[in-house]
Amino acid sequence: MNRRNALAGLGAAGLAGLSGCLGLVGMAEHKSSPAGAEASTRDETGYEQTNVKKINVERDVPGGGLTGTVSVGNHMTKHEKAVEIPLLGRQRGAVFNVLTSPKVSLLGQQLNPVKDMSTKELIGLVENNYSGIDNIQHQADAEITILDESTTQSRFTADAKFNGQSVTVDFLITKAVDAGDDLLVTIGVYPQQLRSQEEPNVTALTEAVTTEVDSSASSDG
Repeated sequence: MNRRNALAGLGAAGLAGLSGCLGLVGMAEHKSSPAGAEASTRDETGYEQTNVKKINVERDVPGGGLTGTVSVGNHMTKHEKAVEIPLLGRQRGAVFNVLTSPKVSLLGQQLNPVKDMSTKELIGLVENNYSGIDNIQHQADAEITILDESTTQSRFTADAKFNGQSVTVDFLITKAVDAGDDLLVTIGVYPQQLRSQEEPNVTALTEAVTTEVDSSASSDG
């Protein structure tokens, strides 16, 4: 298993699948804009912006006289940090993902399901779309501010496969907030043994989310 994909890919796998819900009449293409964490906070916490990825999902419009394909462009901005993992040594095992999904409305009604999903539902999407994690358990909730909007940040624990080894990890995931024409969710993942160190870091990154992202600052493609 690719070490970097083992944890870093979790958020992308979960939220990419949501786009299949967005087949709408006369609205064939929807695109989000990327978001990330402010550079100063990345420097303070030791996280590096490594990738800004567009996640395209296309779905055929169902029957009933409607034809065509709906295309939804989500974005994931990935940040990583090398940490010491027992039995595995120093690895890029701490991850902070910022995901944006376009708002889609019809007659004033918001139809992107991300908007009203609880953190439990969001983490369930991750679990359902990634076979390397098990035993997800809810631990705690807290209020956090992202882009001047108050929302819920939840901590979950899970067993994850990392380079063939089972590692107990924490997930810090937020309920969606508005980001201009998009909806925004953050997901932080790190080994549970590093909670005292990395939970404050992920919280700081979450509070430092910005819609001004420099794609050239990423270290890989």
